[in-house]
Amino acid sequence: MSDWDTDLLGDGITYDDIKAATERAAGHIRPVTVAPVAPGTFRTASGEPYEVWFALEYMQYTGSFKARGAQNFIQAHREAGTLPDAGVTIASGGNAGLACAWAAQQQGVRATVFLPSTAPAVKVAKLREFGADVRLVGAEYAEALEACEEFAASSGALAAHAYDHPLIAAGAGTLLEEVHARIPGLDAVVVSVGGGGLFAGVATAARHHGIRTVAVEPENSRSLNAAIEAGRPVDVPVDSVAVDSLGARRATALALHAVRQNDVHSVLVPDGEIVRARQALWDQRRVAVEHAAATALAALTAPDPAYRPGAGERIAVVLCGANTDPGDLVRPAAGS
Repeated sequence: MSDWDTDLLGDGITYDDIKAATERAAGHIRPVTVAPVAPGTFRTASGEPYEVWFALEYMQYTGSFKARGAQNFIQAHREAGTLPDAGVTIASGGNAGLACAWAAQQQGVRATVFLPSTAPAVKVAKLREFGADVRLVGAEYAEALEACEEFAASSGALAAHAYDHPLIAAGAGTLLEEVHARIPGLDAVVVSVGGGGLFAGVATAARHHGIRTVAVEPENSRSLNAAIEAGRPVDVPVDSVAVDSLGARRATALALHAVRQNDVHSVLVPDGEIVRARQALWDQRRVAVEHAAATALAALTAPDPAYRPGAGERIAVVLCGANTDPGDLVRPAAGS
């Protein structure tokens, strides 16, 4: 990490950071599309309806919200004159690497991406399409991150991060700016959490607009929830169907800072409900998303929902990515 990056860290990100990221992102990312769910679809335990909108961020460049943070990171470094000849490097479960490689290609910058060997083949293939030097290391994100850090130290490449960087988190926060502009009177935003970069950005922007943030994690990959319990970032085991995107062992301090500053609800959902929510999106709406995106929706759709909005509330659910193989969503017809 450069001295300039270290100076940026501080205690967390601010709304001013998100406004600066919004200006940098203008014209470089796809504005989010929002879609209302049919009235009466979602109801409280007492049967009263509340309103749900989907933020279709899986339609973003590279198939996930990560394009926002990657653009902000690279453009900010270009503005500061701190992009080295060796280019940028990042460790990722897939989506952050895709976004970094795409943003680097847009800016004519070299990208070296480290992934665990468990990364989906669809993500590896797409990375190579973006011209990235792809290196598969270890079975978990943490192992790929260690290799990436060693490469940055030896090559002089600028180390980006999948989630633990203020420029990355601030870039992700631009999503909430757009959602707020498109859905007047929003009460809460529901977002899945891996390492916490998207959450930190969204929660910071949400606080500015008086919106609650619901942070949703798989039961067995709960880095932010564990950090809240411990009062500090701690390592957790990761074992979930959504591990390729939500497999961070430790939540960023930026996310924990955002929890302390904002109106946040941290909830956990079992893998079975994540799978069910993902399948329902396909069966009912022909939307094919990755398990990380379905994690947010699962907080509302389980038989005993992890999060219960109040009657008449207006809720946005972020469908954050779709870099997935949809083959397991298409069920064979009866009798075939």
